[in-house]
Amino acid sequence: MKRLLIFLGVFMLGIGSAKAELNVGDPAPDFTAPSSDGSQVHLKTIVGQAPIVLYFYPKDDTPGCTKEACSLRDDFGAFRKLDATVFGVSYDTIESHKKFIEKYHLPFALLSDSDHAIAKAYGADGSFGAKRRTYVIDKSGHIAWINPAVNPATHSKELQDVLAKLH
Repeated sequence: MKRLLIFLGVFMLGIGSAKAELNVGDPAPDFTAPSSDGSQVHLKTIVGQAPIVLYFYPKDDTPGCTKEACSLRDDFGAFRKLDATVFGVSYDTIESHKKFIEKYHLPFALLSDSDHAIAKAYGADGSFGAKRRTYVIDKSGHIAWINPAVNPATHSKELQDVLAKLH
């Protein structure tokens, strides 16, 4: 009986501490992170200026991540017309981000989430890097759209469609 009570106590403790998944309409979790442009990005201070694309990816300069970043780069004029701010987020260092940006001429900032805090808050924490998922945050600071399984080949077009609907 004692073993059963211990098991149930541990099981219930685990249930109570589980983080609820984010849903469309939820307030976007606030964060502060170092950016590849040398600044600190604090979500709370930029909400309201434009819709924000927050895309998580596993690692700089790997095939899928490069394909995704370059497709966003190639279509960046469309994102500007849609008045969107784009941030890529991974566990990589700022130095790694700077090299990635320079190599592929990326026109948007990359945020370093070295302690995984942002990825954890957004449900994108993974064992081998951040999970590839994307959130669009509207001007009110709420999650307007979530893609939990991004396809790097179609991601840019998909985002453009989502952002166009926010206008």
